[in-house]
Amino acid sequence: MLKTPKSDTILVIEDEDDIRSFVCRVVELEGYNALQAGDGLAGLKLTKEKQLAMVLLDLRLPNRSGWDVLQDMKADLAISSIPVVVLTASAAEAQKEKALAMGAEKYLVKPLSANALRQAIVDVLQSGDEASCH
Repeated sequence: MLKTPKSDTILVIEDEDDIRSFVCRVVELEGYNALQAGDGLAGLKLTKEKQLAMVLLDLRLPNRSGWDVLQDMKADLAISSIPVVVLTASAAEAQKEKALAMGAEKYLVKPLSANALRQAIVDVLQSGDEASCH
């Protein structure tokens, strides 16, 4: 059986232009292509249309919340294996636990540092590579 090539594209679903631009810059500096969506509905559509290595997902979005996007992604077998890293302004432990229980790989609290974001990308994508090698 042929293995599909790993994607080098990371989708950033974030409604704030400044944050989205910053996150996309970090993604590109790590050597990935950055795709952007400014709301949950557009982001969810892209998860179904594109081959993605990862989704960086804000929770507070127009048109469809990040919670809904995460739930829809994890319920859809075609895209449920795409790792999701949540980006949010909420540092509440209950929110973090809920997001991780719903299937998010990591939970990053804004304001984001480039190092924390870079480390999350590396951790999630390299752990996925290691898991598939054994």
